[in-house]
Amino acid sequence: MTGTEHYQKLHDIIKIYLPEDVSAASITEESHLINELNINSANLVDIVLDVEDTFDIRLENEDMDQMETVKDALQIIDKKLSEA
Repeated sequence: MTGTEHYQKLHDIIKIYLPEDVSAASITEESHLINELNINSANLVDIVLDVEDTFDIRLENEDMDQMETVKDALQIIDKKLSEA
């Protein structure tokens, strides 16, 4: 799976949890999940669970703490996949 495929899968996960006032078109690699995309903490946990299921990886609490932007999430996913 390529980085582009990882991004598309992550994008598809995130857009489910966007509030009504945020468009899926506004999701970029630089988007801050909480500050820009208005993802609340409960939905952030749901995103993490969906990422674990989709990519068949396990994310630890410190991974979640580091997951501030879409790019951060992609880097964590890539790191976990390379360790598998």
